[in-house]
Amino acid sequence: MFICFVDFEKAFDRVRWTKLLEILEQTGVDCRDRRLIRNLYMKQTALVRTKSGESQPAVLGRGVRQGCLLSPLLFSIYAEMMLVEAMEDLEKGVRVGGKLVKDVKFADHQAMVAQSENDLQKLMDVLSKTGKLYDMKINVMKTKVMRVCRNGSDQEGGNVLKIMIDGEVIEQVKHFRYLGSLISEDGTCEAEIQGRIAMAKDAFNRRRELLTKHMNRDLKKRIIKSVVWSLALYGSETWTLRKKEREKLEAFEMWTWHNMEKISWQDHKTNEYVLEVVGEKRKLLDMIMERKRKWLGHILRGDSLVKDVLEGRLEGRRGRGRPRIMLLDDIKGEDSYALLKRRAMDRESWRSFIPRTCPRTEHR
Repeated sequence: MFICFVDFEKAFDRVRWTKLLEILEQTGVDCRDRRLIRNLYMKQTALVRTKSGESQPAVLGRGVRQGCLLSPLLFSIYAEMMLVEAMEDLEKGVRVGGKLVKDVKFADHQAMVAQSENDLQKLMDVLSKTGKLYDMKINVMKTKVMRVCRNGSDQEGGNVLKIMIDGEVIEQVKHFRYLGSLISEDGTCEAEIQGRIAMAKDAFNRRRELLTKHMNRDLKKRIIKSVVWSLALYGSETWTLRKKEREKLEAFEMWTWHNMEKISWQDHKTNEYVLEVVGEKRKLLDMIMERKRKWLGHILRGDSLVKDVLEGRLEGRRGRGRPRIMLLDDIKGEDSYALLKRRAMDRESWRSFIPRTCPRTEHR
């Protein structure tokens, strides 16, 4: 799969008001609401205040208001109509469960997906051309492209992608942080988890003087769980945990308690001893499973693109070798997906459901 992470240059400041009002009319927004928005935006002026006085008023013609609650909604409508117009007659993308997925977006964060390099180039050509009609310019310097495959691009021929916008080649990357999570070209969560653990350790070290002083132990533990662990577990609902990642998370958990109590690894104290001193049990993996269970229950009971991706199959032949561990494997265990989905439909049953792979227990 090929992904292009698109960055629009000053996206919120490039929304053209006249075009926005046309779009609102086309989408059926009531005329009274449109009049309110027109009065809010049209005929605005701005001036620059300097030491020597004020400049002449300049008429504004584009850009949504900073801090206004309407701005994200208006921009989303504007960007959505731009994308619909661009992709209207283009049957390129990735088919999942028979559905064609061309892009994934949130506000001004957008990623175009395709099955081949040529298809991705066609998507970007059309997007760039249509974006100019909407005064939206793609920032080539911040836009990145990635090839996602089983063993990474180095083991899959090592071909360098040459996706171009306005004659400039987009940089190919092995990792890209999208909406706070690190996307890797090999499709695993290893780099993301390592990065999260590193950020959490840095957060602990910046507060080390506070967390290692003679302060109430329960208070220190609450600070660690709310400040340090919350940073480490950001986005953990979507993690696919292998044995290697589980061991790293458990090692990080013990690292926090060792450092809080100033117990050096050279003291040769067992983990059981450290847990007894701090009055805790291993629970970091339990927290991840609990977050994943709640998130998946919400997804399985709803109707969204995430659910379509979970239930659908990618077109094409499966690669040789043992299949990878999937997102749902640690939740469903030996159960079928159909049984897991039926259980999720019953909220009371889902709340009491404990996955087989949960460290707390090996039964339901």
